[in-house]
Amino acid sequence: MITNYFRTVKDDALKEITDLRNGVWIHAVNASDGELAQLWNTLDLDETLLEDAQDFFEVPRMEKVDGVTYFFTRYPFNEVTEDIDTAPLLIVIGETYVLTVTQRMIPQFEPLLTGKRVVHTTQKTKLFLHLMECVTASFERQLVNLRRSVHKDRAKLRKIGNREIVRFANYERQLNDMVAAVLPTNVSLQQLMNNNYIPVYADDRELVEDVRIDNTQVVESARALLKTIQNVRNSAEAILTNTLNNRIKTLTVLTILLTIPTIIFSLYGMNIPLPFAENPYALLFVFVLMLGVVGIALGYFKKNDWL
Repeated sequence: MITNYFRTVKDDALKEITDLRNGVWIHAVNASDGELAQLWNTLDLDETLLEDAQDFFEVPRMEKVDGVTYFFTRYPFNEVTEDIDTAPLLIVIGETYVLTVTQRMIPQFEPLLTGKRVVHTTQKTKLFLHLMECVTASFERQLVNLRRSVHKDRAKLRKIGNREIVRFANYERQLNDMVAAVLPTNVSLQQLMNNNYIPVYADDRELVEDVRIDNTQVVESARALLKTIQNVRNSAEAILTNTLNNRIKTLTVLTILLTIPTIIFSLYGMNIPLPFAENPYALLFVFVLMLGVVGIALGYFKKNDWL
């Protein structure tokens, strides 16, 4: 679906329009191949980038072709059908319009579309920065949720099992996807400051710098949380290894202790002449001998900290 939005500084609200007038924001959400191809022809965009706009695994970058800036980035995406936690977003900044292309509904833009956050489509640079602020804010919220989940699982370190280890692996994947999306986006934002891609006015530079700082904080926080997860996993592996060693040691000691009476009773169970065979207290002697050997073995094990 392709929707055109328009609002000047004099308008009271963002409105939908049918024509492509100067200052329009064209928002394409899950548009068909035919719709995108027609839009590309109407706006006279670079056809080689049409396929990139439809690639779900497109990486963040920025290009400028024939005076039109193509800004590829990614935003948090929570859909279990894909083995990836971010989705692509293309922002095209032309001379008279701003075009956004997404393959899924993007809830991050709802405050702009519903009027909860004021945006003027005729101010292209500010519109672009508002879009990027929404994406950055969604990464920050995702990071807060991940941090809360990680600390919640870390509090149960000694009870971590296979289920928790799988969750930690998912946390790592989400954080790595986040860093892979935000880091190159931040590099592209830095390139905007030289005015070679889009006009950045004096009052826009502060907004660009704020978005860059927020992205930098997201990357640093994500990396710090990745180290926390790695430390938790290493600690859990050490605990599990130590627990396994202790259990193997206990089972080995029990095996040895049970082997001693088995050997003694096997010897006195043979049908041959044996010491004390005719003695009425032979059974008692065997039990005393067994207990004595087992006691000596227990003392040896405790002395060497095997128990």
